[in-house]
Amino acid sequence: MSTVPYVRRSAGTETELPQVVVPSGEPLVSVIVPALNEARNLPYVLARLPEVDEVILVDGGSTDDTVGVARRLMPGIRVVTQNRRGKGNALACGFAAATGDILVMIDADGSTDPKEIPSFIAALRGGADFAKGSRFRGSGGSADITRLRRAGNKCLSMLVNTMFRTRYSDLCYGYNAFWARHLDVFGLDSTSPAPERGDGRLWGDGFEIETLLNLRAARARLRIVEVASFEQARIHGESNLNALTDGIRVLRTIAREWPRRRSGRRVAERAR
Repeated sequence: MSTVPYVRRSAGTETELPQVVVPSGEPLVSVIVPALNEARNLPYVLARLPEVDEVILVDGGSTDDTVGVARRLMPGIRVVTQNRRGKGNALACGFAAATGDILVMIDADGSTDPKEIPSFIAALRGGADFAKGSRFRGSGGSADITRLRRAGNKCLSMLVNTMFRTRYSDLCYGYNAFWARHLDVFGLDSTSPAPERGDGRLWGDGFEIETLLNLRAARARLRIVEVASFEQARIHGESNLNALTDGIRVLRTIAREWPRRRSGRRVAERAR
């Protein structure tokens, strides 16, 4: 039984939806936390979680005490070991293991504030299929993003909005929640082994996962609502994000997803 309280959605979201109060017994909420050597950050992150039904830590092969710390802090936490590398693969494995009706993805470094989770839940309960965090809408903001990343994100968002007819204000942000019934829409691979060649990742296993989810949600015509979110600076350690290489992967993701959208449109036109 879910113990996340019903909270009204933050103002200034992309689509205005009717507010629908759902009984507190439903839906069940699973929070997925990908982690790689985040032992020092987990005490802060787990302490700020609201009461939810399930917390899944997806470990990427940590060499510190990430798993031990998580289990000591939260005895009921579920620990899943990802089968390949990268944040995208970690999320895919976490989503596949989750049992909740709503899936929420947060970061283990303290940058995404767990106390904002009720706002995402409210957007979904209010009629959205996919609640997308935005640092550039309403009360959102960031204490971490650099000028280069901000400029790159803006350009990429404008490109996607033009190509996919979306209205995203923040394409490259990984704080999202969605109904588990839509998981198949994203076509994530959580079972294939790591490829022998290359860097051991399949496409979508890296930070491009955030863009991939946004594009496939739009392509599937899910009802998307942006939720204002404030990104904190990482507490301990250094980010694995590289503005240049990961920006290129985002561009490649946009290019790879675009032909599928056009193909789907042609099929729909022929069916008329």
